[in-house]
Amino acid sequence: MRVLTQLCVSWLANAIVLAIVAWLFADIDSGTTGQLLAAAAIFGVLNTVLKPVLKLLTLPFAVITLGLAWFGVSMFMLWLTDALVPGFDINGGWTLVWATVAVWAVNVVLDLTFALLTRPSRR
Repeated sequence: MRVLTQLCVSWLANAIVLAIVAWLFADIDSGTTGQLLAAAAIFGVLNTVLKPVLKLLTLPFAVITLGLAWFGVSMFMLWLTDALVPGFDINGGWTLVWATVAVWAVNVVLDLTFALLTRPSRR
């Protein structure tokens, strides 16, 4: 049950993050609400399934670049979401870079918040 709750929260958070990013950047079109929710679902699945595999494969390069290679992996996840979901469009390379930074920043805040809310209390 806890995993299902975490998945639903992650999906909703991704939908909110992608909506915020689409609102912030004029070169991002989120499409309809349904397309935005589909993009959030695809983005969540990609980050859950594909991203860990790619991070493992790029580990040696990430060590050499002090982790910068993993930013490229995150950009790839967002680009792949754009490629897979019709109506969700990111136009321009720099928009993709800044959208990745924005998604990362919001996800860091959400992860920290979720960790604080779910940690056991010390009594």
